[in-house]
Amino acid sequence: DPYSYFCKWIENISIIVSLYRRMTPGLALFEAGLLRSKNTVSILAQCLSGLSVLSLLWFVCGFSLCFGPTNLGILSSPFDHILLKGVGWSSSLAAAPTIPGVLFASFQCMFAAITPLLVTGAFAERLKFKGFITFSVLWSLLCYYPMCHAVWGGGWLAEMGVLDFAGGIVIHAIAGVASIVSAKMLGPRKTKPDGPSESSFPIAAAGAGLLWMGWFGFNAGSSLTAGALAANTLLVSHLAAAAGSLVWTVLDWTTGGKPTLLGILNGALSGLAGVTPASGFVHAPSGACIGALCALASYYGVYFLKERMGIDDALDVSSVHGITGIVGSLAIGLYASTAINPGGANGLFFGGGVSQLIKQGIGVAVGCLWSLVTTFGIFKFLKATGMARIGDEVESSGLDVAEHGEAAYQL
Repeated sequence: DPYSYFCKWIENISIIVSLYRRMTPGLALFEAGLLRSKNTVSILAQCLSGLSVLSLLWFVCGFSLCFGPTNLGILSSPFDHILLKGVGWSSSLAAAPTIPGVLFASFQCMFAAITPLLVTGAFAERLKFKGFITFSVLWSLLCYYPMCHAVWGGGWLAEMGVLDFAGGIVIHAIAGVASIVSAKMLGPRKTKPDGPSESSFPIAAAGAGLLWMGWFGFNAGSSLTAGALAANTLLVSHLAAAAGSLVWTVLDWTTGGKPTLLGILNGALSGLAGVTPASGFVHAPSGACIGALCALASYYGVYFLKERMGIDDALDVSSVHGITGIVGSLAIGLYASTAINPGGANGLFFGGGVSQLIKQGIGVAVGCLWSLVTTFGIFKFLKATGMARIGDEVESSGLDVAEHGEAAYQL
């Protein structure tokens, strides 16, 4: 009966939200394990304080700006759902008619929180803490919220027919561009390590494991249904991660002579990030193919951006998230099938022609350009107000003690 189905879905989505909430701690551990020990506390503090600040911002005005009634398809009013006004605990919203409004707001809060935090991996070890807080708030207001509304909140890109199931454009592509811009504007680290600098691979692996697990909530939860679509999305996501990890491992092994743990982890995350936008629109074999393609693209993206372009993206966010988000978003125009999701479209390989691929290209271009402009403006402001880069002495000694008065390890 409908009531039993509703209760079952509440139970399922609650489990999915609990999985998804592990992603920010997972991101913090993953990044902390890959950075130098003198900056471990700094990155943990950024990720966890960011979760707090951005969750409150979402509660105050973020949800309203993203999912309120649209104004010319660009943005909603911050007052329609200010402090979640009118978002019911026993009634649903038009954006998510199958679940209570507060549950949808809570679920979307995790997307809004983790997206700016992805960029921490790019400017790690050289941005002041107050600069980080300011960036996170301004970037959410100026970049994430408008893109979220445009694609997911009934805005102009949604009206055009751009598809993004769980955040290829809205999350990974714009975070990747922001990573390139922020790393370029801050400049390279003056004390970049010459050799291996990871403080703890076990901690990084534990964080990646939490991310992999949480991604099932990230993608499958975006189906907002308890049934076949959620089940297929979970399978597609897992296969993409597995394929991405395998491809990156093979590339490491054949080019460097050894299969590295870092390659295994980055490959899995590149597959997950890449399949995210397409996960609710494609068959399982297509998902594995997308994961493999994204791993290939991100692997060579690291080389191009770091070695050829000289951009010091500390943890390769621009490649592992940005490039994969772009590739995965475009892949919808190739692999999408209405047999999987009648609410989607058929891509080129399933008889749909090139129309969806063109729409996806427009969506990707808009997202990347908007992220570039807003991130550039924010970092110009941070530099002008002295909130951007730490001093040389602090960078040399590490941000942990200088900025937080704490050390991660007592050696």
